[in-house]
Amino acid sequence: MHSGIRHLMVHGAEGTAPFPAIVQYPTDVSGPGMTIGPYHFEATLDAPPASGRFPVCVISHGGGGSHLLYRSIATHLAVNGYIVVCPEHPGDNRNDRSQTNTENAALQRPTHASRAIDAVFADPLLGPVADPSRVCAAGHSMGGFTALALAGGRPWSRPGARVLTQPDARIRAAVLLAPATDWFLGPGSLTDVSVPLLVLAGERDTVTPPASIERALKGLPPGTPVDFEVIPGAGHYSFLTPFPVQMRRPDFPPSTDPEGFDRERFHTELPGRVEVFLTQALATR
Repeated sequence: MHSGIRHLMVHGAEGTAPFPAIVQYPTDVSGPGMTIGPYHFEATLDAPPASGRFPVCVISHGGGGSHLLYRSIATHLAVNGYIVVCPEHPGDNRNDRSQTNTENAALQRPTHASRAIDAVFADPLLGPVADPSRVCAAGHSMGGFTALALAGGRPWSRPGARVLTQPDARIRAAVLLAPATDWFLGPGSLTDVSVPLLVLAGERDTVTPPASIERALKGLPPGTPVDFEVIPGAGHYSFLTPFPVQMRRPDFPPSTDPEGFDRERFHTELPGRVEVFLTQALATR
C-alpha cells in the first residue's frame, strides 16, 4: 500500500474563515512523491483511495508550528491503512502566531481538530472510505494538549479558571508527544479521560519536562490505560520529522536535538510505535 495526499479546506466556527489541512490516506497508486514548501512527501496528490474502510487520525501540531512537520508518522500511518488529517491551527501556526501561547488558542484548538475530522467524513473522495467507529488523535506539545482535550481532558488556565474546551466523543485513543500537560493540573482535569493513551516524553526536554507530564498523568482515573515512556536523550523537538539538511541550524531550535541524539534513527522507530499502539487500542474498544 502507498500514500495519497489531498488538500482540504476546513470550515471553522460560524463567522470565522476556513483553514487548511492536508490528508494522507491509503492508495494502491505509487508515484514520485510531491513537495509542499521545503518538505517532500512520499505521497501521490489526489490518488484514488484504496478500497476498504479506514480509521481516521487527526494530528495536531505544536504552538506556533506547522501541520507539515509530522510526515514520518502521517506517511507511515497512511501506508498502513489510516486516513490522517493534519490541520493548520488558525492564529497558532508558523505563519500567524497572533494567538500562540494564549488561552484563546487553548480554547479553540480542540474545535479546529474536530472540524478537521468532520472535513474528512464530508469529503467526496475520502468520506466513503472513512470509518466513523475508529477515530483517534495525536499531537505534539500544544498538539498533545489538543489531543488530550479531545479525549475528555478539562483544562484550567494559569489564573485558575476552567477553559471550556469541547471534547469529541468520537475519539477512541490518543497519542501525546511531549504534551503541554500543565493545563491539566486543576481539580478533576482528567477524570473524564478513559480512552487508551500513549504518552512519550523527551528525557532532556526543557519545554515540557517528563516530571511535569508524569505529575499531570497522576490525575487520570485508575482504569484509564496509559503507556508512558521517557525517550532517552530526546529533546522537545525530537518528535518532529527530521528537517531537510538545508534547514538544520543552531539558531532554528525545532531542527536541533540534544547532543548525541539521533533524530533520523528515532524516526525509523517512532511511526511504527504509534501505529502499533493505535491499531491495538482501536481493536479493543
